[in-house]
Amino acid sequence: MRRFAGLLFGLILLGGAAWADEAAAPLPKLRLEPARVAVAGLSSGAYMATQAQMAYPELFSGAAMVAGGPYGCAAGRLDLALSTCMKGVPAPDAAALVARARQRSAAGEIGPLKDLAHARVYLLHGKDDALVAPAVAEAGARFYQLLRDGEPGLKTMQVHDDGDRAFAHNLPIAAIGDDCDKSVSPYLGHCGFDAAGEIFSQLFGKPEHAATTARGELRRFDQDAYRPGGTDALLAKEGYIYLPPDCLAGKPCGLLVAFHGCKQNADAVGEAFVKDAGFNRWADVYDVAVLYPQTRASTAPLNPQACWDWWGYSGTDYDSRQGVQLRWLVGAVKALGLPH
Repeated sequence: MRRFAGLLFGLILLGGAAWADEAAAPLPKLRLEPARVAVAGLSSGAYMATQAQMAYPELFSGAAMVAGGPYGCAAGRLDLALSTCMKGVPAPDAAALVARARQRSAAGEIGPLKDLAHARVYLLHGKDDALVAPAVAEAGARFYQLLRDGEPGLKTMQVHDDGDRAFAHNLPIAAIGDDCDKSVSPYLGHCGFDAAGEIFSQLFGKPEHAATTARGELRRFDQDAYRPGGTDALLAKEGYIYLPPDCLAGKPCGLLVAFHGCKQNADAVGEAFVKDAGFNRWADVYDVAVLYPQTRASTAPLNPQACWDWWGYSGTDYDSRQGVQLRWLVGAVKALGLPH
């Protein structure tokens, strides 16, 4: 009897271990519409969003940056990232960064700038942000404005700078609370302003009706399955994807990639960002799937706050078409069905 009980206990343990280690499913194949694929992000996620759009403008027609700065700001230097690109001391030189982007595009390090002709760009930042100075975010808007006004063929690019709202370093949500003027985990400020809804409106057009509650499915997926050439992209083992009902039914679907900020990954805040940021209920309105990739914290390379790489911890080509996290992203988006 004791032997039987021991065997049964062992089987239970093995079963529990097998369940705990069970791999998440791969990404589903969707009927993605190439003209409705965009990126958005908060803080380090905002820098990642602009890197994705500049590196692959042919894939990401829209980009929304919340509390981020201009593309190429850090130039591979952590000291520059912490000073100029966060504190704005000295402020980023948007004109110099545009000139550098032109050089990099000509060299093939990032995509052809002509592919931004029909891009939609939305830049949101709070006047009370003490972590990423408003001057840095304004330089991000200035970067796109200079690019639009100075590059032949880009006059049709839409750039909207939304910097007059009073909130701290967080992603504002529709609910009202006492943390709008704070930057505290999970960095979703109860400000009475639905940033997710405004992001959808800016990137995909005005909605046909208001959002209610999310009715689709939030799934985990195996991020390691999309390592580019097997190279570690320094991401968590699992990410999330939200699938609206019409996307699940096989109808044409858009895609928004939502990049969390530092210390806002699932290991740090659980499912707060992927469930409560407000994107999912608007995804139902627009028939747009939402991909929530997840980073991981590390000491080697030094990334203890699980930020996206916007200063070079994954390699010197981090913000180019050869960047490992950007190549991972393209692989994941193509796996979802983007016909490129």
